[in-house]
Amino acid sequence: MMTRKLISFDWAIKKILRSKANFGILEGFLSELLFTDIQILEILESEANQDTEDNKFNRVDIKVKDRDEKIYIVEVQFSRELDYLQRILYASSKVITEHLPKGAPYSEVSKVISVNILHFDLGKGDDYIYHGTTRFIGLHNQTELELSAEQQQLYSAQRIADLYPEYYLIELRNFNNVAKDTLDEWIYFLKNEQIEDNFTAKGLKEAKETLDVLKMNPQERLAYERHQEALHYQASMYESTYVLGKLEGKEEGIEIGIAIGEERGIVIGEERGIVIGEEIGMKKALLQTAIKMKKMGMSHHDIAKIMDLTLEEIETLFI
Repeated sequence: MMTRKLISFDWAIKKILRSKANFGILEGFLSELLFTDIQILEILESEANQDTEDNKFNRVDIKVKDRDEKIYIVEVQFSRELDYLQRILYASSKVITEHLPKGAPYSEVSKVISVNILHFDLGKGDDYIYHGTTRFIGLHNQTELELSAEQQQLYSAQRIADLYPEYYLIELRNFNNVAKDTLDEWIYFLKNEQIEDNFTAKGLKEAKETLDVLKMNPQERLAYERHQEALHYQASMYESTYVLGKLEGKEEGIEIGIAIGEERGIVIGEERGIVIGEEIGMKKALLQTAIKMKKMGMSHHDIAKIMDLTLEEIETLFI
């Protein structure tokens, strides 16, 4: 019997998990991720997680506070963003300023934990869960700075890392669909929108019952289907504009004037802009590219710089 598809987690955050009756699902996920028992007290609203149709940044955020006054930002991200790391830094910083009352001492700065569920490759790495904290290490003896007894009492914390924002990056594409523990069971669900009968992770039983597509009324199901179609469309646009463009190159020059030459001559590369292709026809391909650049008004000096050749080599092409 095929396992039934469930409502995707991004839609659940936006429409379902904001209800106190369904806090157990999000509590289960956070508890498994942080290896501790999380109890959510309330949903915290801000500009970052308003339920609006204007989803400019293609993300779904939910911000919650637990019984220990810690604040969690949970974000599901589909579109590839090169500056995503800076964006989550900004988001956590904004949460800190939003929740520090005017005139309050800095000891009341909120502990923020940013959890990011990513449907794209963020950077170089083969793991599927990354955890980032702040530590201070001595330059000379490599010892770690620790809180004094007075600071531990003031902050109700044991480590300096407990005071600063923490970041969890979950790269679903790197998960191999083999659930080795209860946290993996959650990652399996996040990636596949399915929960196997033998899964025992906290919150998944509630998720399996609550996030059943068949329990949606017709209006809810239509809205959900439109949402899924929009995600598929965005993924298709990404594939056609980024992936194919990267693999096949572009027939016309990029704005800076790089152009493809002959089919077997050169191809556009990611880093240098041009990667020399096969030796056969190389000079002819280079010449055709240089001619195109020259027609675009570029000087021999600029052409040489872009093509990573010397000025003398460029002059030789036009002989």
